[in-house]
Amino acid sequence: MNAVIPQPRQATRTAATAGPRTTGAWRVHSADTRLMDLTATVHALLAPHLGDRLQPLGASPDPDAATLTLALDDAAAPGFPAPVGIAPTGEAEPVDESYRLTVGPQGIACRAATPAGAFRAAATALHLLGTSGDHIPCQELVDAPHFAWRGLLVDPARGYLTPGELRTLIDLAALYKLNVLHLHLTDNEGWRLEIPGVPELTAPAPDGTPRAFYTTGDYRELQAYAAERFVTLVPEIDLPGHCATLREALPGLPPAPAPEGLTGRFPFVPPLDLADPATAKAVATILDDVCRLTDGPFVHIGGDEAVGATEGSFVRSIRELRSLVRGFGKRPLGWQESSRAGIGPEDIAQFWVDVPMMDLPDTAEELAARPELLAAGQTVEFIAALKAFFAPTDRDLARILDGGGRVLLSPQSHLYLDRAYAPQVVPTGQASTAARLGFPTYRPLGVEHAARWDPASHGIPDDRVAGVEATVFAESVTSLDDVTTLLLPRLPSVAAAAWTGRAPDWDDHRTRLAHHGRLWEQRGLAYLASTEIAWAGATDAPSTP
Repeated sequence: MNAVIPQPRQATRTAATAGPRTTGAWRVHSADTRLMDLTATVHALLAPHLGDRLQPLGASPDPDAATLTLALDDAAAPGFPAPVGIAPTGEAEPVDESYRLTVGPQGIACRAATPAGAFRAAATALHLLGTSGDHIPCQELVDAPHFAWRGLLVDPARGYLTPGELRTLIDLAALYKLNVLHLHLTDNEGWRLEIPGVPELTAPAPDGTPRAFYTTGDYRELQAYAAERFVTLVPEIDLPGHCATLREALPGLPPAPAPEGLTGRFPFVPPLDLADPATAKAVATILDDVCRLTDGPFVHIGGDEAVGATEGSFVRSIRELRSLVRGFGKRPLGWQESSRAGIGPEDIAQFWVDVPMMDLPDTAEELAARPELLAAGQTVEFIAALKAFFAPTDRDLARILDGGGRVLLSPQSHLYLDRAYAPQVVPTGQASTAARLGFPTYRPLGVEHAARWDPASHGIPDDRVAGVEATVFAESVTSLDDVTTLLLPRLPSVAAAAWTGRAPDWDDHRTRLAHHGRLWEQRGLAYLASTEIAWAGATDAPSTP
């Protein structure tokens, strides 16, 4: 077998003889001048895995080196149906990412009708090189994605990641054929993007401490780096709630009108009131700059958990945020709650929660059986209030579909990868790390749980699905290692479902995953060596190289 993830649609053994050696010298080559930049990108992606066995670009060919060849060839396109969903690059029709990969005695040929397809083939070649033992069997793989939008949300607002660390995550996304990196750039804990028109947002703290943020130059460079890997960056400016850092930077902005009886009962940051002229002006300046700095067609406006705003205030805010983004030349999307401000065929709403999905107890007896909730200080009264606040989420999905909108699937139940790992799947050496990671009120679960998610389980017609997006929010993280430990080994299963349109077969998938630990180690990525997986080459694989 091969250990490629996602599993290709077609895999055919083409000869009984052994193919090229994985342990010898390799070079990356294309005779097509249109692929020169892509050749350099593929070379960089392979470098951590091949080291000095990878010939420098432009060097005299080693006659003993195997070759990874990139080629554009319309005849190589397999002719599968076009992917469903929204193209993150904004085209009316998603780019053709299909490819045909052939392993022969002298190397690997990656052929596709587009550079994007050739790059997806190269990612598959990397999996073969890293997981096939001493020789790669001669074979042909033919593949294409099911969903056009395949994303990963990361949260530098709460857990800052340097530009270099974001590049590491872009490479990880590309390794598993994801094509969107959604940046949650603002929240109560931090504001991470320089806004030239509102410099107060990233000015030093009152005590003079510099704030961590991305300059406009950083942001442009990250977008260029991602684009080279056929990944689109989608920035999120989360409003009108989650706005503590904006309020700190611009003191005096009035709170949104609050529902009767809520004020003072529970702690929350008052959402913004976009009916206030000063607030509306500041938000317009922010979104103008964000839209101007963003190369891609989408800007995420947030719209979730606006605790403390009346329905009328929330609706007005969402409509104003959408209008501003459209006026500045971008396409808005928001969390599912934004559908309550009205939704039409041009709108995308990111579905993340309903009350059953929250998996919360109803009684004191049920709460007593949930140690993670007790440790987080939850009470029956607070949980009842939480359920009441989230009760409208039970209608959001139907509201989106009834209005003609498109659904970006990010269900908390399976695709929120900031969920703690179940203790029974954590190896002894990683128990202390696993115990501090994960959102404290989610029930801890294993890798198999995430891998069994089926996009079709929500009953949404394919033509109404915008795409699939995993999330890793950062309430518990302090480093890149923490982020990748939450992501790995769960992210590849989400990527598999997004690429193929269905849940991977668990027994087959964990057999494939068993060979990917070495890929992560070669890239310097920490991961959770779940006991659900018989890691290749070790009984208790290390979490770091």
